[in-house]
Amino acid sequence: MTFNPLEQRGIPLDRQLRSWRELNVDPIHPDAADPYTRCRIITMNGIETEAIFFGHHLARNCDDVQVKQQLARTRYIEAQQQKVVNWLLPGVSSVLETTIAYEQVAVDLTAWVARMEPDPYLKQAYEFGVLEDFDHLYRYANLYEMIEHRKAESIVDGLTEVMPGRPTPMHHRNPADNVREPYDRTTVKPLSRLHALTVMAAEQQTMNFYMNTGPTYMEPIARQLYQEIGLIEEEHVTHYESLVDPGETWWEQLVNHEYNECYLYYSFMEQESDPKVKAIWELHLNMELEHLRVACDLMRRHDGREPEEILAPALPNVLTFEPNKAYLRELLATQMDLTTLGTGYVREAHERFEEMQERLHEGEAPPSERVMVQHEEMFGRDYREETEGPHPVDPQR
Repeated sequence: MTFNPLEQRGIPLDRQLRSWRELNVDPIHPDAADPYTRCRIITMNGIETEAIFFGHHLARNCDDVQVKQQLARTRYIEAQQQKVVNWLLPGVSSVLETTIAYEQVAVDLTAWVARMEPDPYLKQAYEFGVLEDFDHLYRYANLYEMIEHRKAESIVDGLTEVMPGRPTPMHHRNPADNVREPYDRTTVKPLSRLHALTVMAAEQQTMNFYMNTGPTYMEPIARQLYQEIGLIEEEHVTHYESLVDPGETWWEQLVNHEYNECYLYYSFMEQESDPKVKAIWELHLNMELEHLRVACDLMRRHDGREPEEILAPALPNVLTFEPNKAYLRELLATQMDLTTLGTGYVREAHERFEEMQERLHEGEAPPSERVMVQHEEMFGRDYREETEGPHPVDPQR
């Protein structure tokens, strides 16, 4: 069954404002909830946050007071949606537990997008990035056991493997080499637009989260690890945002944002296992249908074009959170040694890369290496030994 958001009627904007009572949602259970329910919550928080940020940037570049007022009305509802979504996370979860969930999102969301991406250049960009998030998950897992004496598997529930990816110290590249070629807005497939916007928003959320939560820890190694990986998230946002064609007009971008929100809320509504959360996805979808209608009217008025010129005639197959173990193992076997040079990829270290490494590390082990050393000193073993010992993980699960 196809679903075309342009043909659907949403909730009128003047009926979307919710009271404090309606915003006060019950959080998911910290231990019993489906890990992928948590992943969907984190993803939609990133999507709503990006929608709010984009709306503010558009307003700052608009001199039409009536348009700014219209954007403000929609943006306030988006802000309410963001509060409801993010407040679904349980307050009893520690920052580090939430961090591990963020990295599970990065791994399984980006891997799924890479698998489904029709453009080979964009596909390579996602495959490159996911091997780095994979390693971030592993480094935080070491820190989690050191500080909270629990395994990250208790959070990801075996759906995502916890094992090394491309080593985190090798992620630090010359900033110029983090910029990719953008897709061509005149020929790109609508699905590729959605993929780029989704992964960019998710990585931006992670970058912001680490920027603000990193210094809340007392343990020096924790503060230092968040600082290091937070800088890599800056690289990742640069990597993904540069895939978007800067020639897209403000109104084209606004329509893409709203259409993408419809796509993701519809996707998550279709697969959500928690009835309470499913109801929120359905409600927000019906709100976003109206936001999309408003954005389309603005595009017609200011660009003189029809939204159908850039949007798919119906939503693509639902974006799905599911295990990607075999796919990631294949990438580990074939792309572990990649780095970037200009807007492309190479397998050998080059002068700019080596200069960046030397200047940043100054001959010392970075936090991501020291956390491994300290973990082994504390427990007398590698993190994986106990996990992979008598119960090896099936990569096909």
